[in-house]
Amino acid sequence: MLLQVNGLGKHYGTTTALSNISMQIQERDRIGLVGVNGAGKSTLLKIIAGEMSADEGEIFRAKETRIGYLAQNSGLQSDRSIWDEMMGVFAALLEAERELRELETRMSDPDLADDEKAYEAILHRYSVKSDQFREQGGFRIENRVRSVLHGMGFGSFDPNTVVRTLSGGQKTRLALARLLLQEPDLLMLDEPTNYLDIQTLTWLEDYLRGYSGAVLVVSHDRFFLDAMANVIYEIERTRCKRYTGNYTRYMELKAAEYEIELKHYEKQQDEIAKMEDFVRRNIVRASTTKRAQSRRKALEKMDRLDKPAGELKKASFRFETERQSGKDVLYAQNLAASYDGTRRLFDHASFELRRGDMAALIGPNGIGKSTLLKILTGQKRQDAGTFEWGTNVALGYYDQEQQGLNPNNTVLEELWGEYPHLEEVRIRTVLGSFLFSGEDVLKKIVSLSGGEKARVSLAKLMLKQANMLILDEPTNHLDLFSKEVLEAALLDYEGTLLFISHDRYFLNKMADRVLELHAGGIDDYLGNYDDYVEKKRELAAFEAERIAEAGAGKPAGPKTGGGAVGPGTGSAAPSAAWREAGGDADAAGGAKPKDYEAEKQQKREERGRQRKIEQLELAISTLEDETAALEAALLDPGVYNDYVAVQKVNADLESKKSQLERLYAEWEELSS
Repeated sequence: MLLQVNGLGKHYGTTTALSNISMQIQERDRIGLVGVNGAGKSTLLKIIAGEMSADEGEIFRAKETRIGYLAQNSGLQSDRSIWDEMMGVFAALLEAERELRELETRMSDPDLADDEKAYEAILHRYSVKSDQFREQGGFRIENRVRSVLHGMGFGSFDPNTVVRTLSGGQKTRLALARLLLQEPDLLMLDEPTNYLDIQTLTWLEDYLRGYSGAVLVVSHDRFFLDAMANVIYEIERTRCKRYTGNYTRYMELKAAEYEIELKHYEKQQDEIAKMEDFVRRNIVRASTTKRAQSRRKALEKMDRLDKPAGELKKASFRFETERQSGKDVLYAQNLAASYDGTRRLFDHASFELRRGDMAALIGPNGIGKSTLLKILTGQKRQDAGTFEWGTNVALGYYDQEQQGLNPNNTVLEELWGEYPHLEEVRIRTVLGSFLFSGEDVLKKIVSLSGGEKARVSLAKLMLKQANMLILDEPTNHLDLFSKEVLEAALLDYEGTLLFISHDRYFLNKMADRVLELHAGGIDDYLGNYDDYVEKKRELAAFEAERIAEAGAGKPAGPKTGGGAVGPGTGSAAPSAAWREAGGDADAAGGAKPKDYEAEKQQKREERGRQRKIEQLELAISTLEDETAALEAALLDPGVYNDYVAVQKVNADLESKKSQLERLYAEWEELSS
């Protein structure tokens, strides 16, 4: 046991943030801490780290347990270079190395050779110090630093780069790199994935899985929690509960637990109702009054179960379109952009979008993904290339930095100022669906959390009724529940979607195309993120085989272009007919290969089929549980001795079985 938390509580005036929190952390635990925004996750980490005091409870640490803590957005502030800052972690080892060099110098002194006793003493000291240095990893310091810097996305950086010249996100990544090099016994990370691209995220997952100490992570990244965690602690309504397994297992256990608690509660409520009815009917009868009094006493002594708390209130919204766009939505050809007019980010970026596309734009941090979106939305000019929107396209843009919000406005003013023609009741209704009710709508934007600002931006976007949504990291700052609501809204959206995200769960659920941006342009892949990874793996294997054959003197097969389709690798400019049709390729006789459209449609149908199968399996599981409960009820003396109750249970049972047969048939048809 590294650390134990017992009965911890934290209050802010009359508001309770945490109550009776208990937690155990053992060596090699990989713990995910989850809960809605504002549940108290960051507060708990700060208390454990000693940065905040608790109002009650105790924390016990094993002797000499070292805790490393990285708060949200806590970038490294330093005037030193990247290399010096990382090497500073090993100051004690570097000092030991200097001492070894000094001992080596003294050992080579010819005058010392005459003093055999002194020479033996120095030789012994050198041997002890050298063994300690080796055991503590002294000979691997530079390799460790290079490995972690490369994994955290600094492999191409000049190691002499001064830390203070880095961006906010880079400073946060560097702070994480420094903490990983320190290797504390308990590593606590608060939302470490916010500023990491997919490649860095994958590296971090692997690193944490093999980490020698324990890990406690607050994260809203479901893919990350599934890959890393073996224990989930959930904070809900100020209390904490432990679940064994990763995030997916936690969701399964939580759902099953709720169903069991609800059945127990409902069963007890039925018993109470029957006992109360018996008392009411028999208390005044002389022949039955004693039995009625006995049951009344039993009711008074009964330990009544609380109704299990259902799901917390969630945001609820949908994106609607005012009108439909043309079938061809966007044609981008050979776009190029630079950073500050000096460093070129990308060249020859070409792609197109058709109505209904759900396209994910991915690529490493710093390649210019957000810049490309700003070019398409007119906020920035491209260095080269052209792009053309199709007919009737109405744009809606979500900025991850929330720069479109006025910090001096209240929440109500922010929406009403954008849509002054709407009545106040309509604005308040919309805000209520995004969990802003009562006095919440009078909060200033500047005082809102990241998640609250995100919900305001989404509310504004919803009211726009755009048929083309461009979203830059829409899931950043959203808790797990809000992400699920956003996904549901976008799955029902009838327009076109282009989005940036490093949330691989979100990418898998939303994308039917993946546009990979790199310095030389865009490669276009059909399918979701898993399909993209599989295609990249196939291409890498093919390329390795091609190189091996070329090395063996065999004729090499043709080199592929990364699985790109359409204009992803640079196609001809849009035809005059496309322009004359107002960007509607169908009106102009069509522009895309039939096999591309057929494959894309096939992918959509397959994803729809899989979603339907998942829904059916969930419904079947629920019905099977309900059927089992009804069959068990028939064995209850309180039921089988009551003819009316037996009839009711049998009727319910037949209805459930009939529904099950229908669902089984649907499932078999879809699964075949």
